[in-house]
Amino acid sequence: MTKRKRIILAAFVVLAGGAAAGAAYRAFWPTAAASSLTLYGNVDIREVNAAFNDSGRIESLLVQEGDAVRQGELIAQLDDRRFADALAAANAQAANQKQVLAALLAGSRPEQIAQAKAQMDALAIVYRNDEANYQRYATLALSGAGTLQQRDDAEAAFLNAERNYEAAKQAYILAVKGPRAEDIAAAQAAYDAAQASAALAAQEYQDTKLYAPAAGIVEERVQEPGDMTSPATPVYVIALTNPLWVRAYVPESDLGHVKLGMAAEITTDSYPGKVYHGWIGYLSPTAEFTPKNVETPDLRAQLVYQVRVYACAPQGQLRLGMPATVTIDLAQHDRQGAARGGGGCGGDGAGT
Repeated sequence: MTKRKRIILAAFVVLAGGAAAGAAYRAFWPTAAASSLTLYGNVDIREVNAAFNDSGRIESLLVQEGDAVRQGELIAQLDDRRFADALAAANAQAANQKQVLAALLAGSRPEQIAQAKAQMDALAIVYRNDEANYQRYATLALSGAGTLQQRDDAEAAFLNAERNYEAAKQAYILAVKGPRAEDIAAAQAAYDAAQASAALAAQEYQDTKLYAPAAGIVEERVQEPGDMTSPATPVYVIALTNPLWVRAYVPESDLGHVKLGMAAEITTDSYPGKVYHGWIGYLSPTAEFTPKNVETPDLRAQLVYQVRVYACAPQGQLRLGMPATVTIDLAQHDRQGAARGGGGCGGDGAGT
């Protein structure tokens, strides 16, 4: 073979190898010139564990697996008898403290003031009389007409009457002035504490009812009537059907073609020919190796980035874990500025 032929043959081999490599690359990874990007993933949703805010025995469960629930709908009930008793006791204590405070704020009654004055006046008469007796017996003792014992007895009666009169006088003064400001403040604090205890008891009584924390579908009924439960133990697992998205993975080589807010189309094997419109609402900032459960013809050793394609109005047809195909038109205008909460859906972006 001549040198010229060897050069031509080598060039042909290089060109053929390059063409084959280019064809293989285009078969696995869409290029910038490709009109669309196809991704494979699974339908994903969020879940919430619904549990009581207090511990107790479950009295009734009002929904079953598969039932649709509205946010705020009553779905379970605890035995509330001990909570009702605690609430009644707390309300009674608050009512008692309220009356104590009201009595202090009202001050002394006119009748109490009059009674205190009458008592003071009566003791004043006794005091003056015993004082006069003591003076007489003291004079008689000096002249020998009276004994020292009589004088001492009269003096003791006089001093006792004086103290009784002073006590009645101070009681009358207090009745006129009314309660001290410190006593009123203490009664007010006691009443406030009783009210807080009553409010807590009312909240604990209300917590015997379990309401759906969000709209969704009951995925699992974890406990049954008669079970003891606590805030750490879920009673229901509720699948949140809004928002709903397809979790897919974008190869690193195509990352530059995908932008937040870009419109996408979702199809499934369950509803052939049915196309669900959606939009890219999340693009992971970190890379990972292709998960084993991703249904894609790309090489599994390639680095990929998780993407969430939110579905618009799936009408209950897209279910958790369902395999789905996502097609993104790469020729569409860049929608980087589209709002993450509604890009591509013309509304909330994730209707049920």
